[in-house]
Parts: sequence; C-alpha cells; structure tokens
Amino acid sequence: MSSGCHARRLVTIATLSLLALGHIAGAQCANALAPSYEAPVVGDGYSAQLIVAGLSKPRSIIFDTNGALLVVESGRGVTHLDLSDGGGTCLAAKKTTVLINNSNLTHGIELSQDGKTLYASSANEVFSWTYDPAAVSVSNQRTLIQNMTNADHVTRTLLLSKKQPDILLVSRGSGSNIDDLATQQSSGISQIRAFNLTELAPGQIYDFPSNGKLLGWGLRNSVGVAEEPTTGGIYSVENSADQVHRLGTDIHEDNPGEEMNFHGALDGSISADSQGGNYGYPDCFALWSTSGVPSLGGLKVGSQFSLDNSGPINDSVCNSEYVAPRLTFQAHTAPLDIKFTPNGTLAYITFHGSWNRDTPAGYKLSAIPFSNGAPTAPPDSTTAAVDVLSNADLTACPGRCFRPAGLAIDAQGRVYMTSDSTGEIYVLQQTAVGTGTSY
Repeated sequence: MSSGCHARRLVTIATLSLLALGHIAGAQCANALAPSYEAPVVGDGYSAQLIVAGLSKPRSIIFDTNGALLVVESGRGVTHLDLSDGGGTCLAAKKTTVLINNSNLTHGIELSQDGKTLYASSANEVFSWTYDPAAVSVSNQRTLIQNMTNADHVTRTLLLSKKQPDILLVSRGSGSNIDDLATQQSSGISQIRAFNLTELAPGQIYDFPSNGKLLGWGLRNSVGVAEEPTTGGIYSVENSADQVHRLGTDIHEDNPGEEMNFHGALDGSISADSQGGNYGYPDCFALWSTSGVPSLGGLKVGSQFSLDNSGPINDSVCNSEYVAPRLTFQAHTAPLDIKFTPNGTLAYITFHGSWNRDTPAGYKLSAIPFSNGAPTAPPDSTTAAVDVLSNADLTACPGRCFRPAGLAIDAQGRVYMTSDSTGEIYVLQQTAVGTGTSY
C-alpha cells in the first residue's frame, strides 16, 4: 500500500446516515489487500475491506454450512474459499479450491437448507450436485431445468425460498435490447418462474418456458431476486432498456429507470391476485427523469410510459394494465443483486454501473430501508437508495474502478460483495459510530 493510501484525511460528516465517508479497515488488518484503483468511499456507519483478489469474473456468492464462501467465476466454474477470520472486516482467503470446473456456468448459485445440495446455472440449464462441505467435493450432477438459451442476457439467477424451501426461482432475461418475443408468454423470455423440486421425478427435466409457476413476465433482465425474510415477499431488480427514444426524441441518458419489482409471496399470502402479472417490457418502461421527455402529461417518477404513446399500447394502457415498479432507480445503473438483512430492515443492492450514459452512473453498493416487508420510500422517490460503498471518481469507470456484482451476508451480518471486473471480494460491516475517515 502506498504512503498516500496510508495517509488519513478528515472529511465532513454528513448529518444523514450513510452519506458521509466511512472507514476503510486496512490499517487495522494484518497483510490487508489494497485496490489498484482509487480507494472506495465508504458510507458512514460502515467499515470495509478488500479481502480477496485474483479471481476471474466473480459473480454470485453463497456461504456453505461450514462457513466457506462459494463463488461463481463466470466462464470458469465454482470456487471454494476457506476464509481466515481475524474479526471485524479482517478476513482473508487462506485456501482456494476449484469445486466445479465448468466454463458454461455464468452467474446463479444456491444451496439447499441442509447444505447438502448445490445448484448452479448456465445460460441454458440449471444443475444440481450432491455437495460435501467437509470434503469440499461434489458428485451426482443432474440437470433440473433446461431450454433457456438466448443471446445477450445469459445470467440465470437462482433463489431457493426460505419460506418454501422446495421452491427454486429462476430468472431469465431477454435475447436483445428490445425483444419482441417477450410479448409471448409461451416463449419463456424475460420471465421469473418458480419450480417445485419435490415434484421432479427421477430422470425428469423441467422445461423452462412451459413448466413451473409464472411469477412475472415482461421483465427485461431481472438479475437480482430475493425473498424478504419477514413476509416472504419476492422482490427483483430490473435492468431496463438502452438507447431509448420517445416520439423521435433521444431520452436514453436518464430514461428508462431501473426497477425494483414486487412479485407477492410464494404461498399466496401477499398479492396473490397480481402474481404472474406482466411488468411491461418491451412495450412499457418506468420513468426516471421527467426532464426533456416529450408529451410528458401527468407522468412522474415510476410511471410507466410507452415509447411512441400511440396505438393500442399508450401511456394510459401502460399505467392501467401493467404492473408498476415498487421503486425506480437512475437509468443504466444496472442492479445485479439484492440481499436482505435477516430482520428485513435493509435491502442491499449492487449497481454494476452504466455503459449507456455520457456521464457514468452506478458502480456502487446501496441500501434500501424496509419496514413491514416493503420499502419505506414511496414509488416516486428518487432518494430511496443510500450509498454504502462507491467509487470515488466515476470518470475512471469502468476501466479503473470496482463493479459490484454478487452479495452474501454471513451469520454476523457482514456483507460480502464481488467485483467481477477486478476479480475481487469486499467485506463490509456496520459499526456503532462512523469514523468519517478513509485512505
């Protein structure tokens, strides 16, 4: 670490929690890693540390029953990280083992409640293995779900419900920026589906487009999917369209917004009537910025809008016949994961970062306050997401900054975050009082 990184500087502590700089823990951890780019900005009330480097496109992560971290390295397979824990954010990988060598794996990973069955996904299939965490080995590979191949968006996010532990959710994105196949429910494109694993007979393989329970369609690329722990409500975060024009006007810099969508509970106790609804894509999109939008009318943040506002699907139809997002975020920030704290008071979201804006946006980990199973912010809020870990200089992105991807939360409440572009993993921990210091 350079002398400049060791130098500490005073910063102004903002009165609003999490908006000021927090604390990088490297000075307190032996043999601490330091990023090769400018040190991240840490939210007040948090401590953060880079703990793993040298991975290849790390995406989704999950802890096994022995406390090891399993990492999907996209295009490589699944890696087992045995961590040494010095307390707080002082962790390091003491042993790295290739658990699954499979270059087709892209993103998704899950574990059964007993920790003995591992699930992972390719662009076309969902697989399972018998997993032995003590021996760090897998066996008995099986294909559970297939027929999900399409171009462009190839992540197949997996979520095993805690409330309904035999139900596996799978999210599949579109095959292009504006994919007309998504208007056909039978295509299986741009959908989240739930599959009951106990109903799968030996040798049987589910067909994604035609089997399972439809939780939502018209979802362009909902990479992040999570179950709110107190109510069982299912939330997803959506990557919306690029290069968008409305009535001939280029509005792509700040529209459409990324989305947080709600899909009810798997047991039907919440919003059973709307479960399986159409969320609008590729006909309707969520408004983020009202500036420079032609024929704005009564549209506000979070309103659904049509690209041409004519024909059978106009703004009015978009807002009356399609499911609106629960929250809307800055356009092109690319949310990739969402994880709830065990008490359901916060949802952490990774914003991978933009490529389709003149001014970079995203490239950060944010927190969304929740209460009683829902975000505390109203649907038209522009301030719901509060930064927890962010890049100091967005003009250096994407080449010289971290890009958040996957999340996991351990038994101590520490948050682990992958950065796929830099091959790294960070850990963050809430502290009683923010120190207001950084590198």
